[in-house]
Amino acid sequence: MKIALLGGSFNPLHIGHCMLAETVIQELKYDKVLFVPVNVPPHKQLNDKVSAEDRFKMIECFCKSSAEKGKDYFIAEDCELKRGGVSYTYDTLCYVKEKYQVTDKPAFIMGQETAAQFYKWHKAEQIAQMADLILARRHPDNNGIDTKAFENSPTGNYTNDFVDDDFEKNFKYEHIMLENPVLPISSTEIRSRIASGKGWRYLVPETVFQYIIDHNLYGSKR
Repeated sequence: MKIALLGGSFNPLHIGHCMLAETVIQELKYDKVLFVPVNVPPHKQLNDKVSAEDRFKMIECFCKSSAEKGKDYFIAEDCELKRGGVSYTYDTLCYVKEKYQVTDKPAFIMGQETAAQFYKWHKAEQIAQMADLILARRHPDNNGIDTKAFENSPTGNYTNDFVDDDFEKNFKYEHIMLENPVLPISSTEIRSRIASGKGWRYLVPETVFQYIIDHNLYGSKR
């Protein structure tokens, strides 16, 4: 079974994440994509107070809904939340290989903006050897929305996405460049839109929208 991992804060999960995962399934012929929400990121401080449980539940709702519609290739994986502490991709890959009895190399999906700082990651060289790296095209655009109050803060020697680090210069690892559709949407913008009363409903899967509304997340109102 060919498995790919898509990690992140998923705060919240949005249509860009879903489209990226489906592209990996359809175009690279992977059997499953694991959505792996981070517990404590090593490179940034999460902005919002939405719980890790809520972030995972939104993913779980989407995966269950997809399976009910006959698309059972998405899995909500909470290993980083259960492990606790700072989440390192190397540890997650080791866990996934054992849990899912992966015989082929698992794949790890990341955006170009993340890849630009990949060399700073914990055990980056080992990760590149353990997994096939799939890079997704990204575009820095908040569609004119002021998102400063909702952005995550970089920690240590990391910078904000799309700021100082040059993908072409810094990413020297063997990889697959995915020809994914570039959707200029981010979780940061969605949080900003919800809090400021702007339209956002169709930027997330229907089940995620309903969960956010039902649990009054991000300042949402019925």
